[in-house]
Amino acid sequence: MENVYLGCLIGGIIFAVITILFGDIIDSTFDGFFEAISLDGFDFIDTTVIVAGITIFGGTGILLNTYSPWKTISVLLTTVVITLILTMFFFFLYIKPMKNCENSIGFSVKDFIGKTGEVTVPIGPKGFGEILLKIGVGHTNQIAASFDGKEYSTGLMIVVTDVKDGTVYVSNSEDKK
Repeated sequence: MENVYLGCLIGGIIFAVITILFGDIIDSTFDGFFEAISLDGFDFIDTTVIVAGITIFGGTGILLNTYSPWKTISVLLTTVVITLILTMFFFFLYIKPMKNCENSIGFSVKDFIGKTGEVTVPIGPKGFGEILLKIGVGHTNQIAASFDGKEYSTGLMIVVTDVKDGTVYVSNSEDKK
């Protein structure tokens, strides 16, 4: 039984090192597999949680087998209980909060409608220019055209009124007040 524990511990450590080096590739490969077999509500079926459980099982088994006076079946049952408890703690204290705090920096140009910004390249009555918009904690420059056929000079505050074909159409923000 000690070989099983040792194999789980070594396998978990090797997988952890490989995950550090190639984590995104492995995560995307195995997540699809576990999503295919998982049921709704079973968020704990995650590669990180499973590998952590296998590693904890191996390490706990080796420690209990070496330092406790218990027989093989007692060590096995205690190891399983400890593994389940520590894996649940790992999931609820680390994995689940980290999944909930993942943010995307992606945005849709449709999100720009109603946002105010600043003209950085003058916009002619029938031409194009550029505006600077604040999105989240960052900024983005966008190609802009006049919505109402007016000219907008550099530094003028504008509001996005429409988006068509990847171009934002703007109006003077003071006209909208």
